[in-house]
Amino acid sequence: MRTMQLGTSTLEVPVVAVGCMRLNSLSQADAATFLNTALEEGANFFDHADIYGNGICESIFAEALPMRPDLRDKVIIQTKCGIQEGMYNFSKEHILEAVDGSLKRLKTEYLDVLLLHRPDALVEPEEVAEAFDTLERSGRVRNFGVSNHKPMQIELLKKYVQQPLVANQLQLSITNANMISNGLNVNMENNAAIDRDGSILDYCRLHDITIQPWSPFQYGFFEGVFLGSSKFPELNRTIDEIAARYGVSSTTIAIAWLLRHPARMQPITGTMKRDRLKDCIKASEIWMTREEWYAIFRSAGNVLP
Repeated sequence: MRTMQLGTSTLEVPVVAVGCMRLNSLSQADAATFLNTALEEGANFFDHADIYGNGICESIFAEALPMRPDLRDKVIIQTKCGIQEGMYNFSKEHILEAVDGSLKRLKTEYLDVLLLHRPDALVEPEEVAEAFDTLERSGRVRNFGVSNHKPMQIELLKKYVQQPLVANQLQLSITNANMISNGLNVNMENNAAIDRDGSILDYCRLHDITIQPWSPFQYGFFEGVFLGSSKFPELNRTIDEIAARYGVSSTTIAIAWLLRHPARMQPITGTMKRDRLKDCIKASEIWMTREEWYAIFRSAGNVLP
């Protein structure tokens, strides 16, 4: 699979990452088959979070893909922390405890990337900085980033945190594309012009922070997938036509649409089906035309002024 640099880190990563949020839906044997299929396809970047299955997904991963030294060097593990029941917690104590818990469940001595999962209204950035320093010095975490953060929230962290923030995981799909559409509808009096994220797309490009789109097939907030949905007939017709042109599936085209953006994003898949994962990975071979990209954008109901 095609690779890219993750932010300003030294990590060379596949352009499509494997999300492990639903790994607990598989048996141990099926999980092993799925993960090894991913590795065979060059998809060696695995995205976790301590809340996925209340930690069970990390444990299943470790059992299904034992971290022998030779294998650990070939696998890139990212996890997230900061979400607790009914609240968010970026305290130094919680970050350190969460990382130790993930390391224990994943049966590894270090994380390649740690992301702060969702902004904590009570964040003390000095504590985050202390936690990051402790984790880096001890070798437990090699790279750091955030998830679902706006530019000024990142700037606040950067005032205190010494380590580069290499990634920002954000919801983005063809049908959830406000971070793109608000930049096209500048100075317009329509809903698409509303800037809901502080121009996070341009901010991440300016600061070499890799955007990792999550839920790349979802519309709304986990309301369903747009592929094959009767709610998006024009979008599906357009995607199917372009998919037929390239001889690939609609799944491949939906991921290729994200990869075509010059921000050099790294979509996070969510499927636990091997064939669908392979279709996602095929997107790294597609470079759709400008006309095709905009046709898909418009057919989803996105507005061009």
